[in-house]
Amino acid sequence: MIDLYTWITPNGLKISIALEELGLPYVSHAIDIEKGEQFSAEYSRINPGSKIPAIVDQDNGTVLTESNAILIYLAEKAGRLMPVSAAARLTVTEWLMWQAANFGPTLGYAHYFLTYNTGKAPFAETRFASDTERLYRTLNDRLAKRGFVAGDFSIADIAIWPWVSRFARHKIDLADFPEINRWYRQLGQRETFQRGYRVPFVTSDVPGL
Repeated sequence: MIDLYTWITPNGLKISIALEELGLPYVSHAIDIEKGEQFSAEYSRINPGSKIPAIVDQDNGTVLTESNAILIYLAEKAGRLMPVSAAARLTVTEWLMWQAANFGPTLGYAHYFLTYNTGKAPFAETRFASDTERLYRTLNDRLAKRGFVAGDFSIADIAIWPWVSRFARHKIDLADFPEINRWYRQLGQRETFQRGYRVPFVTSDVPGL
């Protein structure tokens, strides 16, 4: 059994979706970051960095933070969604890094400036709107060459998909990115993705389906 400490953010959703997709038993614990619960003494013992998500694997005592590290751990535990060959594993890892170092941070700033603080920093709005469109174009071009991000369906797709689900906050029209739109809808219609999207509680249906 895995204890998942999470909230309704893209990095939290990727773990609940992965757990559903991999069929691993888990219990979710809501850590309300809007109320600062990630800074509580109890949670800080699990993750001293005071970020979500985190997992505790009751089967072996493993405690793990950092969402893409958790994805790798879960895939290895289940024996699915991470390739066996070295070359294919590197491709999945490459796109996990792309999400963590490029896509996620840029879209986080896009949320902040384009949705929540409009008009306060025009230069930042212009910069992150441009960077967001560039990264969506990179992903669209990638998906034009293959069905999924790394070839076969993998944790790379799970890492990226929840960020795309916030497309409205990025001021992105998925119709402008047909390959992303196809991929996003295909995955979003999976029952496992829909169940994972509703953890730790239901906020809405998957957007744009």
